[in-house]
Amino acid sequence: MKDCDIKTCQEIAKTIFKNVEKLLKGQVGNPKAGQFVKIGADGTPTSYIDIIAEDEVIKILENADFNSYLISEEIGELKLGFGKQEPISLREELYKELDEDKKAKFIFLIDPVDGTSNAIKNIPSYGMSIAVAKVPYGREATLNDVTLGFVKDYANGNYYEAIKGKGATLNGKKLKPSKETEIDKITLGGFTKSKTDAVSKLVDTARRMRVLGSVVLELAYVADGKYDSFLDLRGSRIIDIAASKLIVEECGAIVTNRYGEKLDNKLSIYEKTVVVAAGNNTLHKKIIKIINNDDLDPVKSIGVVSRVDEYKSILFSLKIIETLLEKNIEVVIEESLSKALNKLKYDKNLDKIIKETIESTPEIAEHIENLNWDIDFKKYELCLNEFNTSLVVILGGDGTLLRTQNQMKKQIPIFGINMGTVGFLTEIEVANTFKALDEIIKGNCYKENRTQIMVSHENQTSRALNEVVIMTARPAKMLHYEISVDGEVIEELRADGVIISTPSGSTAYSMSAGGPILDPQVPGFIIIPICPYKLGVRPFIVSNESEIKIKLLKRGKKAIYVMDGQIQKEVNYMEELIFKKSEKEVEFIRLNNKYFYKKVKDKLTEGGINIINRVL
Repeated sequence: MKDCDIKTCQEIAKTIFKNVEKLLKGQVGNPKAGQFVKIGADGTPTSYIDIIAEDEVIKILENADFNSYLISEEIGELKLGFGKQEPISLREELYKELDEDKKAKFIFLIDPVDGTSNAIKNIPSYGMSIAVAKVPYGREATLNDVTLGFVKDYANGNYYEAIKGKGATLNGKKLKPSKETEIDKITLGGFTKSKTDAVSKLVDTARRMRVLGSVVLELAYVADGKYDSFLDLRGSRIIDIAASKLIVEECGAIVTNRYGEKLDNKLSIYEKTVVVAAGNNTLHKKIIKIINNDDLDPVKSIGVVSRVDEYKSILFSLKIIETLLEKNIEVVIEESLSKALNKLKYDKNLDKIIKETIESTPEIAEHIENLNWDIDFKKYELCLNEFNTSLVVILGGDGTLLRTQNQMKKQIPIFGINMGTVGFLTEIEVANTFKALDEIIKGNCYKENRTQIMVSHENQTSRALNEVVIMTARPAKMLHYEISVDGEVIEELRADGVIISTPSGSTAYSMSAGGPILDPQVPGFIIIPICPYKLGVRPFIVSNESEIKIKLLKRGKKAIYVMDGQIQKEVNYMEELIFKKSEKEVEFIRLNNKYFYKKVKDKLTEGGINIINRVL
């Protein structure tokens, strides 16, 4: 932005702040100022005090000798200038072909009064923010286009200002954020309302917690060290944070979403984002890990599990073991893999096997050409049910992963490397293995918890990550089922079977049987009848807090129920299967939080048909 444009915007901001402050003097502490007027453009209630402040903003920009776009809390989106105002859709406007004289010079994002309730009750925590963005014709405008940020704290007169690339000031003096890095010493501000234990842990550990009721001011407080950190886990409106975000970043502090990613949301009255800000990078990383339940202990030991029915997986697992040992990581090798490696070690055709695997699987060629066969595999061997490592690396497809987690007694985080067909539950393909392991060892990863379902039958309980399938023990025979949820019968039908699926299983057998795909964050279970002999029967999605019961009604017919395709048991006439959410979850290590929908698109479109053939 040109210096002359910066000066123009600075003068407009100061004029707006000055004029609005005069108007507020007669309203602060006045209950009538809080009188409801309408629902604002953003869908929240608008008070009289908000209207008078916004009207002043509109008047100033309307009478300017240039066009500008305004995004404001109550009025929505306008085009203003040369004595005119026009309601617009900013997105549509930016894609229009306009004559030069009709183009706008700036986009203003303004929250006329942030902390309205405080102002009405004369609580000294309310302010105003003005962000100015460049106008990017031909594409949508985002937070990255914001060039200027101004915030006025009306209670004490403090004035924050930031110019992109030129720093940030408070009352003309350079801002210095906090250098505190210890959670138990910080002052934490903001809105942390959440049902997660992780956030409770953060709040309980912090030395002080402040909730002042003004996002604009409290985010700006990170810039000058009044707060060591600020969170809004409800989701802040973009118009509230646009100016303060720039102020925080220009002073060298950090502000991101809950996953540590830079905020670049589109500029819109409707847009919201979770905000996590901290005075320094070290503190910010610690907070990100805590609120995402990713505060893993340092990786000291790693268990390695692999499918052992193909050479490529066995050979590649050796390269992983070799690499981890070189990094001084304690390694545990699953018993069957250890035996497979030991058998290959002494196979007289080993060189031929490696050569053929290289030819058929070129993506791992460079990793298996010069393997270290001097490792004593027996020394590192252990049964799966005895694993007690920091995490487990699994080479295989979803079947290998499901078998592994079913056999482990302890809840150990899982990292899957796809050596199978689809590998929906696995995290990466083989090409990214060693870069990924480096990031995990450094702690640059996320922990994702997946819900399991617990099935009870005749005083025995079992768990499944994907699904439980009830079907006839005799092929091509239907069974008669009664399905109830929380004591209420929802369906009675004849069918080949019934699937009770978790969100994780919604991309597996459930999907093939016509069930919906569920985001893993959805707290629900899916009930899917398999080939029902009844018109109008459709899958049900029920709360994962519900109790589901399935009863066999046909005398003389037996059924089996299968958990994750691994464990099979028998159920007889009039016996009940009871399904509930398991208290034990499965933990996955993720390198990217935005993986689910990409996997749906990448892996399920062709159903794994184009995957490289297995090598035995």
